[in-house]
Amino acid sequence: MPRQWRFSSHDSGRVESLAQQMRCSTLVAQVLISRELPDAKQAKDFLAAKLSDLRNPETLPGISQAAEIIVQAIQDKRRITIYGDYDVDGMTSTAILQQCLQLTDAHVDYYIPCRLEEGYGLNCDAMRELHKEDPNRLVVTVDCGIASVTEAALAREIGLDLIVTDHHHIGEQLPDALVLVHPELPGGEPAEDGKFTPLCGAGVAFKLAWAICKILGEDGKATPRMRDFLKSAVCLSMIGTVADVVPLVNENRLIVKFGLASLIEQAGPGLSALMKVAGIDKKTSMTSEDIGFALSPRLNAAGRLGQARLAVELLTTTNESRASQLAEYLDGLNKQRQTVERKILKQAKETVLENEHWLEDQTLVVTHHDWHAGVIGIVANRVAEHFEKPTILVTFGTSSGIGQASGRTYGNYNLHRATSACSQYLETFGGHAAAIGLKIQHDNIEPFRKALSQALLENEEVLEHPPRRIDAEVTLAELTVKAVRELEYLGPFGSANERPIFVATGIELAEPPRTMGEGDRHLSLKVKQYGQMMRAVAFGRGEWAEEMAKQTGPLALCFKPNINEFRGRTNVEMLLIDWKTEEELSQMGSV
Repeated sequence: MPRQWRFSSHDSGRVESLAQQMRCSTLVAQVLISRELPDAKQAKDFLAAKLSDLRNPETLPGISQAAEIIVQAIQDKRRITIYGDYDVDGMTSTAILQQCLQLTDAHVDYYIPCRLEEGYGLNCDAMRELHKEDPNRLVVTVDCGIASVTEAALAREIGLDLIVTDHHHIGEQLPDALVLVHPELPGGEPAEDGKFTPLCGAGVAFKLAWAICKILGEDGKATPRMRDFLKSAVCLSMIGTVADVVPLVNENRLIVKFGLASLIEQAGPGLSALMKVAGIDKKTSMTSEDIGFALSPRLNAAGRLGQARLAVELLTTTNESRASQLAEYLDGLNKQRQTVERKILKQAKETVLENEHWLEDQTLVVTHHDWHAGVIGIVANRVAEHFEKPTILVTFGTSSGIGQASGRTYGNYNLHRATSACSQYLETFGGHAAAIGLKIQHDNIEPFRKALSQALLENEEVLEHPPRRIDAEVTLAELTVKAVRELEYLGPFGSANERPIFVATGIELAEPPRTMGEGDRHLSLKVKQYGQMMRAVAFGRGEWAEEMAKQTGPLALCFKPNINEFRGRTNVEMLLIDWKTEEELSQMGSV
């Protein structure tokens, strides 16, 4: 289904006035107005956000009590075990709390379950083993545990002290732990706008580390040594925040903004080595895209392929030689992950096309006997984007018993809510609106597929794909290097603060479209408008080349502008998102 474009209202007088007050380009002024920052004071407050604007950790429910229990455990010389998760958010959360407690000379270690053997979150076998090793230990979860009702009950039964810190969806029943730390629990203090920041696991872990530092400091303030640690911890929290795709608003935006700014100076041996293998170590400034496309995939590959502990070791090591070894190994794992991912994506698309009647449903549930369980989540997202439907991929390994699945939503569909309505067909499930994980018996696949499609169909909040929001219509001549660089001040960009999207009309192809990359996966264009020439690229959209080459009239391109620096030359490129003929655009009307 072609996606509609929704243009933000445009008042040239307001744009010119704001541009003069802000001393910025009209391009930036248009985006500020589009992002509901229509006057100079609001815009300046947004742009001048300071790290000191981070709210005190005590505003987070349960955090003061959790910090006090942890500090008492340190003083009593009890073993403290951080129980993390195998994704980037969980790894960075674990690293933050591990480094914090090491500064206090605490007896600390960490446990991360194997994705392939144990699955997500707490598990009873791990609880028993941890208690057996040391019945007096304190277990502190990061980025998991809020749904672990059975496991927490077991911990209580065997006498294993448990603190849960998490940010995931809260179910009908809470785990019975010593204390729960979660942004959505009652008792928190909202920001001035009356809203709570949707922190990721690393954001919660950072706040907990901060609270611990305050207790161990002087007069309620962290010592200079602890303050230095907290500055470096912002970098780790930033990586977890970007990787977990939480909305970059309020505190999350501050964490990412200042984490990016300090990454080059504050990065320890591990992150420095990882930036080197990713080829971004020479950059003078970092963007959220550098994290999302260069660092996160390499860290995530370790978790997806069952070696998350190595990623945590990389993030916490002080040995430069070991850091280099680990970074190279993670880079190799990422290449392996990419190969596996391409194979699964090809098979998943082929399976859907072989079952065309599935495309009449609201969702896709695709199965295979030997897909890698650690990679299917990434592929589910790509299949969802390709077919524009929420997608769940299920792998059964070499048996026909219980399958392991990962799902990703599309548009505004709440996949978690829809899956909850079909839980009678599942062994287990968890996650949030955009992403879920589940286990299912092979015989339940068909009834689950039908029930899930019906549950999504009955969701009256989402009856069609949401229009793509366009910040402004622009000419190629407006896209100067200076104007596009100014747009970076509106960042960091990510969920809920997307990089500005523009549309240019009257575009002609200066030469035939061509494909590039392995398997001709990507598209490269050279376009012109009123004599102005520019290059455009569309990653993963090589199939557009043939269709665009057939067009004889002008095109309308939807894109994000990007600065390309190559061999000393700097120019603006268009990162193509969508395109239409001008006839299609006129038929669309004012959406």
